[in-house]
Amino acid sequence: MSRQRTALVTGGASGIGRAISLRLAEDGFATAVLDLDAQGAEKVAAECREKGHEAVAFGGVDVSDRAQVDSAVQRVRDTLGPVLALVNNAGVTGTTAFLKITDDQWDQQLAVNLSGPFYLCQAVLPGMIEAGWGRIVNISSSSFHSGQPYMAHYVSAKSGLVGLTKCLALEFGPKGITVNTIPPGFIDTPMLRESERKGLIGGSVDHHAGLTPVRRPGRPEDIAAACAFLVSEEAGYVTGQVIGVNGGRNT
Repeated sequence: MSRQRTALVTGGASGIGRAISLRLAEDGFATAVLDLDAQGAEKVAAECREKGHEAVAFGGVDVSDRAQVDSAVQRVRDTLGPVLALVNNAGVTGTTAFLKITDDQWDQQLAVNLSGPFYLCQAVLPGMIEAGWGRIVNISSSSFHSGQPYMAHYVSAKSGLVGLTKCLALEFGPKGITVNTIPPGFIDTPMLRESERKGLIGGSVDHHAGLTPVRRPGRPEDIAAACAFLVSEEAGYVTGQVIGVNGGRNT
């Protein structure tokens, strides 16, 4: 790239977000690591800086709060420049029988997994429009393909994120901005291991890896690699797409 661009990764303190932050920093973006976990965000930003890359942590930010989002984006702009690559990775999961889902549980899923990306996109798009260039990648979920029992609130929110992606791609393509979504499938993260420990995945990680066509669980770096392509100059003709990274579990 002719000049350094700024990337903002939400939920960047661990798992997939950490891998994406490290990869985009490696690829030359000035990287803003945003997370509710301030200590974790700083740790990831420090990892980037130790490798000689420019990265700054923006911790304690709740993406479901528009005021906090707007403030954080302004701080990123003041520190690193306008955000020209946004990765909406922050999210929460939940497992509850449908008839027992409370209003609060439903609202939390929508607030974090759908309203959060909506707020972030509205906050960064003016800068992208001004630059005539932008990349947005929304991390959704492979569960939107076929649904998932006991996760109606989560799947509904993530399915909405896929719809948001397609709408923004159509509206902002003429402005030089691409918008795509990656629905990860069976990625070996702390969240997956916690679900395994609670008995929520119907067997062990190794068992499910054996049922996956490529015979292994995904790694956060697999998602980061796909994301790196989608925010690159070379991906300028790819927009509105659902780029599944799931080892063949969903096709």
